Amino acid sequence: MRSVIVDCAIYRDGCRTEGPADFSDALDEARARGDAFLWIGLHEPTEKEFELVTSEFGLHPLAVEDALGAHQRPKMEVYDDSLFLVLKPVQYDDKAGTVTTGELMVFVGDSFVVTVRHGEANPLGSVRDRLEKMPEVLQHGPTAVMYAVSDAVVDHYLDVADDLHGDLEVLETEVFAPNAGGGQNTAGRIYAFKREVMEFRRSAGPLAEPMERLTGAGVPFVHEGSRPFFRDVSDHLTRVNEHVEGLDRLLSDILSAHLAQMGVRQNDDMRKISAWAAMAAVPTMIAGIYGMNFTHMPELEQPWGYPGVIVLMGGVIALLYRYFKRRGWL
Repeated sequence: MRSVIVDCAIYRDGCRTEGPADFSDALDEARARGDAFLWIGLHEPTEKEFELVTSEFGLHPLAVEDALGAHQRPKMEVYDDSLFLVLKPVQYDDKAGTVTTGELMVFVGDSFVVTVRHGEANPLGSVRDRLEKMPEVLQHGPTAVMYAVSDAVVDHYLDVADDLHGDLEVLETEVFAPNAGGGQNTAGRIYAFKREVMEFRRSAGPLAEPMERLTGAGVPFVHEGSRPFFRDVSDHLTRVNEHVEGLDRLLSDILSAHLAQMGVRQNDDMRKISAWAAMAAVPTMIAGIYGMNFTHMPELEQPWGYPGVIVLMGGVIALLYRYFKRRGWL
């Protein structure tokens, strides 16, 4: 069990205090004091490792199943003995151009908060350090941890959205460059970028409803004084979702414009091919006629017949070339 516990501490009056090493005893002590709470952080616990936490904290079996199985959408559920919040932190690798999501579950109940993390995206270390320097926030109890974790996740959403927007501007410049060609699988790159934006959207979009609920009254285990803080998180999340929606629309427009651009280029190529084919067809037709083995054909016995036919071919080709050039086909 020690291998999955990242940190375990009792907080009283906004300050971290020393407590029993065993989290069961620490929870009893926090509840006995009445003005303290226990914060325990876990990293990818197994079902067996989580059994003791479930029994000691009285967590609902459905919430425990979600916390262990992961692969959940952002959501908030209210149970008799606890409040359960699912967050999806994201990381963006600008070199590989990929968005990686993790999962973060927060249980809030009577004098305790339990965080369960899956994946590499980890905002909790910095959150705990920052909160311990803000006793006025920690005085709100377990709700302060829920707020700080949500705020860290959403603030990082803003950073990821800015990084995505910067890379999208680079991609847009490459797509519409005058010498941009279609041999670099541009459409595939745009579609792959769109999938990464969609992955980000699946993490940030569903979180709007839980944050909106936390700004209102009537949610159990939530300190009344924390509503303005959750309202701030909700405002930031709205900006993120609007930004991501704009990225998705812009990618769709870029893809449509690129496909239209490719169609125009194909039409230009077909016109050039058709023009050259027309210029090649005339001398081919004349040469084919004079290549027939008939005894009586005009100009066969005339000394000017051969050069005359050559001049005719060249003249027709020159006229066709001039015509196609004026029409913009060549």
